[in-house]
Amino acid sequence: MVDFVILVGIMGAVSAIVWKKIKDMRAGKSSCGCGCSGCPGCKTEGQYHH
Repeated sequence: MVDFVILVGIMGAVSAIVWKKIKDMRAGKSSCGCGCSGCPGCKTEGQYHH
């Protein structure tokens, strides 16, 4: 029974993190914590994608 409670807690935490990431993406927020000039994922064909 205790294992089930722990599993539900972990699943809830993971779900909250995923929900927050999706919400931030829809709002146009970037997960990049550094300047875009140093981020390899920030440039697509010479244009910024976020």
